[in-house]
Amino acid sequence: MNISQLFDIANVFVLPFWVLMIFLPNWKLTRGVMASYLPFVVLAGAYLYLFISSITPENAAALSNPQLADIARFFSDETAAATGWIHFLVMDLFVGRWIYLEGQKTGIWTFHSLSLCLFAGPLGLLSHIFTYWITKAFFPNSQQGETVVEEAVS
Repeated sequence: MNISQLFDIANVFVLPFWVLMIFLPNWKLTRGVMASYLPFVVLAGAYLYLFISSITPENAAALSNPQLADIARFFSDETAAATGWIHFLVMDLFVGRWIYLEGQKTGIWTFHSLSLCLFAGPLGLLSHIFTYWITKAFFPNSQQGETVVEEAVS
């Protein structure tokens, strides 16, 4: 399997998890799948493979004292770019899973935050934090329980 194929497979691999969290959040299967760390093990395994494949002595030196120009050169390599992209996929899915689980625990609406997280991870996280704050401020009795968001942003 070449780098391009691994990149394509990783992109498709994450989609069912996003579909389940965004469109079928209360389905028993979604809850079971999202309780598992297995998707992250698979993606992190692909990341580890690509990470090891993309590190050369020159790249290691550049990454040990990162400068923007060095990082740009590093990501101009296809393997390094695929490694970085899979890094995004893993981390965005992990944050999305956290948002999903928080929504399940608290009853806070997550459709918009998960959709944003799929396409721009940090914006989805920010959206969820704001949604939490707004819900807490204007609808304090709508939550079913305490959430970790308050601890994470306090």
